[in-house]
Amino acid sequence: MAIEVTQVLLSAQSIDGAVRKHAEESLKQFQEQNPTGFLLSLSNELANNDKPVDSRKLAGLVLKNALDAKEQYRKYELVQRWLSLDAAVKAQVKGCLLQTLSSPAIDARSIASQVIAKIAGIELPQSQWPELISSLLSNIHQPHVKQATLDTLGYVCEEVSPEVVDQDEVNKILTAVVQGMSASEGNTDVRLAATRALYNALGFAQANFANDMERDFIMRIICEATLSPEVKIRQAAFECLVSISSMYYEKLSSYMQDIFNITAKAVREDEEPVALQAIEFWSSICDEEIDILDEYGGDFTADSDIPCFYFIKQALPALVPMLLETLLKQEEDQDQDEGVWNIAMAGGTCLGLVARTVGDDIVPLVMPFIQKNINEPEWRQREAATYAFGSILEGPSPDKLIDVVKHALSFMLTALMKDPNNHVKDTTAWTLGRIFEFLHGSTMETPVITHENCQQILTVLLHSMKDVPNVAEKACGALYFLAQGYENMGSGSPISPFFKDVVQALLHVTHREDAGESRLRTAAYETLNELVRCSTDETASTVMQLVPVIMAELHKTLEAHEKQNELQGLLCGCLQVIIQKLGSAEPTKYAFMQYADQIMDLFLRVFASRHATVHEEAMLAIGALAYVTGPNFSKYLEGFYPYLEMGLQNFEEYQVCSITVGVVGDLCRALEEKILPFCDGIMTQLFKDLSSNELHRSVKPQIFSCFGDIALAIGENFEKYLTYAMPMLQSAAELSVRASVTDDDMSEYTNQLRNGILEAYSGIFQGFKSSPKTQLLMPFAPHILQYLDSLYMEKDMDEAVMKTAIGLLGDLADTLGSKAALLIGQSVSSKGFLDECLSSDDHLIKESADWAKLAISRAVSG
Repeated sequence: MAIEVTQVLLSAQSIDGAVRKHAEESLKQFQEQNPTGFLLSLSNELANNDKPVDSRKLAGLVLKNALDAKEQYRKYELVQRWLSLDAAVKAQVKGCLLQTLSSPAIDARSIASQVIAKIAGIELPQSQWPELISSLLSNIHQPHVKQATLDTLGYVCEEVSPEVVDQDEVNKILTAVVQGMSASEGNTDVRLAATRALYNALGFAQANFANDMERDFIMRIICEATLSPEVKIRQAAFECLVSISSMYYEKLSSYMQDIFNITAKAVREDEEPVALQAIEFWSSICDEEIDILDEYGGDFTADSDIPCFYFIKQALPALVPMLLETLLKQEEDQDQDEGVWNIAMAGGTCLGLVARTVGDDIVPLVMPFIQKNINEPEWRQREAATYAFGSILEGPSPDKLIDVVKHALSFMLTALMKDPNNHVKDTTAWTLGRIFEFLHGSTMETPVITHENCQQILTVLLHSMKDVPNVAEKACGALYFLAQGYENMGSGSPISPFFKDVVQALLHVTHREDAGESRLRTAAYETLNELVRCSTDETASTVMQLVPVIMAELHKTLEAHEKQNELQGLLCGCLQVIIQKLGSAEPTKYAFMQYADQIMDLFLRVFASRHATVHEEAMLAIGALAYVTGPNFSKYLEGFYPYLEMGLQNFEEYQVCSITVGVVGDLCRALEEKILPFCDGIMTQLFKDLSSNELHRSVKPQIFSCFGDIALAIGENFEKYLTYAMPMLQSAAELSVRASVTDDDMSEYTNQLRNGILEAYSGIFQGFKSSPKTQLLMPFAPHILQYLDSLYMEKDMDEAVMKTAIGLLGDLADTLGSKAALLIGQSVSSKGFLDECLSSDDHLIKESADWAKLAISRAVSG
């Protein structure tokens, strides 16, 4: 098959579609019929220097795809398939890959490096391929093999976690990498590969960074590399510094002066990719210090785990001027390009982070720059001054800013109306949005926006919404935060007299010919939604008048020939907010009901379009409609159920599945027992979802929680599902206690899973309360109490889990009563955990604990 493989691989890259398709099918067939031969043929192809580079490169790529996939379930299957292969076959494939590292063809070497790393990612955690690192390091002496080896080491470090490589091997990797980075290395490709490899290996260097001498050596080599004549090496070296700033923040004190000097030089003189990384270093230090100050609230003692070194505060007098200079390096058309990222934008972002880190101290350092440049004839200076002002509005105390902002407000409004330059207007509208976001609202002692100036502000913003798309989009954003500031007003909002005009202006924006540019249409609908959400009773009639208007718009999209998925999604989102608003008060809720049938009909037509984003928005809107219509929603269930089932089956677009599960919960709360006829179908689908490896794990906690919603709605009728639901909950519960929490994401997921399981149990116990069938739950009580005890002993619950867990203890005692008294008395939860929750500072946990205490005492005494 070897000769044929070369030809098939070349044909798979043919410009002729038919030839390409036939070749791809042949490869697929080969893989299915002879997986071992397939892997061996590909690895031989890749290792054979006599073969064409194109076929070798694709052979490597196909090999890589046979080892890894984006979807977790698929990745798991491929890993298991590799691990189950015959050891001799695996050894042959790995031998070919290592041999390819010395190939003269750079493309073959490069893909071989990546495939080796994928195999390492599978085998090293299983304590297989122990000789890999030493095999690689023995290759390090010939230049082109040296580069490929360093690339491979970098990829391996990216694929595996530090604990699977022992310290002795880590030391050898770092030695090879640091030698490759040194200025004495004559080959720039080798030096670049080494610098990139170090970036990936930094997570392995904990012990080395704890040793002063080794750390000094690594830092010196990196700082030298930032001065390399080769731009890519300088960029990669700064990327290493950025990574070190967060990974080893507490080790940086003695290097900060040198780092400031090299970053300042890079920002002022170097090429953009390097300068951007130099700014990113300071942004990263800000992120670290913001996190530390948030966590510790500034209360440091000598034995604090991670003290704050106040690097930003110390660097402030030199750092702020450097960042202000960057603001003057704008690009001509940067306001037109959404995804643009340049030195001016990076500098402004960093300045904003500095303001959040040091608070009031930044204001006197920035104000002279603003005053000097804000009236200059050159647009760059006016824009930079405005950007600087907008960037420092989050962080300093309102007292420090209020006078400046009051003074600046009328100036900004004039600039937004009259400045001849679009850049300046764009940044001015953005800055107004920042003022309204951070210095406006019910918590402000001295309001910036009063009844007197609100009309002027609205006049200017409505005028700007007719400006070019990027300026109009920022004006919508400013209006969004202006409306949000009046959210808790009750009545008497200064916006109310102008509400109708503002709504009309926003609707007008959505119809602009150029509304597709600069996210303008999306921004207009988001602002309209916020305006509705924060509106008061005085404007309820205008919100009611919006219903037929938005319905007509949605109807228009359904009749249109071309697909209008994005617009349909925006309109469904808008209807959701309107439904929630009108449904939150009895008079408007009653008046709104006249539209319910037509709206539901529109939503069902939207579902027929089968587009994921639209489905998400329409599902959320239906959830809102169910909440408002309550038991009356039952008349729509027949027509809606097929789409509900489709949503629950949508593994591919798991967000749709997730939202649909949430809507099942909404329907249960709205319909209660009326949902019963559809429960068999829903529960069957939920069981399938839980059993599937394809469904994204984030949906599973919600499904458990949904069991609780269903049980609450249908009460003792849940009996027929207990046989399936309880074992699933039990095995998930065991898994959630034993979960090895390796990082913050895993910790968050574990707590979500626990919360979902606890909510399911709670719903089931509450659903069976006062039923003659409560004894059906008795067999599950020992396991549930044991689960609560285990969670308590683990000591790693977040507040939400604590609240649900102690609530479940109360529900179990309340439903089972004296039958469970003995079991409860034997559990740790009913003592230590209950006491801990009773003395909690979190009033929700304390409230749940008070209820649990009462329920337990009733059960024990009953």
